[in-house]
Amino acid sequence: MRVWELNAVGIDNLKLVEKPAPKPGPGQIAVAMKAASLNYRDLLHVTMGGTPLPLIPFSDGAGVVEAIGSGVTRVKAGDRVCPTFFQSWIGGPITAEARNLALGGSVPGVLQEKMLLDAEGVIAVPDHLSFEEAATLPCAGLTAWRAIAVEAPIDAKSTVLVQGTGGVSIFALQFAKAIGAKVIATSSSDEKLERAKKLGADYLINYKTTPEWGKKALELTNGRGADVIVEVGGENTLGKSLEAVRVGGSIVVIGVLGGFTNNIFIPALFGKNARMIGISVGSREQFAGMNKAIGGWKLKPVIDRTFAFDRVPDALRAMQAAGHFGKICVSY
Repeated sequence: MRVWELNAVGIDNLKLVEKPAPKPGPGQIAVAMKAASLNYRDLLHVTMGGTPLPLIPFSDGAGVVEAIGSGVTRVKAGDRVCPTFFQSWIGGPITAEARNLALGGSVPGVLQEKMLLDAEGVIAVPDHLSFEEAATLPCAGLTAWRAIAVEAPIDAKSTVLVQGTGGVSIFALQFAKAIGAKVIATSSSDEKLERAKKLGADYLINYKTTPEWGKKALELTNGRGADVIVEVGGENTLGKSLEAVRVGGSIVVIGVLGGFTNNIFIPALFGKNARMIGISVGSREQFAGMNKAIGGWKLKPVIDRTFAFDRVPDALRAMQAAGHFGKICVSY
């Protein structure tokens, strides 16, 4: 089988190699992978390192159960599944132990044509989704779901602000609109903002032409502020998120697109009695809740481009260029 392997930091060091196909042992399954999707985390692992090498990258994918080992009853051959991001987080609150086994990081990722997995580490995908659409769910979809349905749950009276038009932000926009909430979308591109409007965004802010977008968000909500900010920028955006959030609201920090450090204006945080929550993905139990909602809504993830399996480096460069709207996928 073909496998993408990283032996040194850098996109040019990704190599397509041949490895023996895995055979499942007791409690294990073999999954024939059909699609993968990219996350910013995957780009960082390839271009900046931080994980043991050699590495099979990427955390998010979807495929078909091809074979099962003895004692497996959760799934059967032929089932369409996604591997879970945290293989060891089945349910309950996040713990250090639950984060131990992260695909494409501490354990091999999905860029292999056949994967050997614990039978507990997969989940069935909604029937109406293609493999490429399903592959967008494990990280981007679940992170957005946990942000606005679990950690800072919203309802039809809520206002959510999403930053940019990457995978997590677009999922948060789609989920929020399905719930009936209002959405403020920000971007540096008027073209992308128009696409966000077509997905249901109620208010649009171009943060290049309106650099004080936190104050603008307050204006758009008649001075009240957003109930939840889906914070993906980090260093360059937290201050304005504190401006934009309502008193008693939540800033859910899920990304570091703008950098890794930030000076927080503490009086703004406690003055608004705001909650700042850091999250990374979610549990299998939360994944099941999201899939039930997606299936009921017949929601379709937004895919920008799909690359062939032998063009994974091109897919990473497309993410690096940051011109995408929604998700970038790989088809096997």
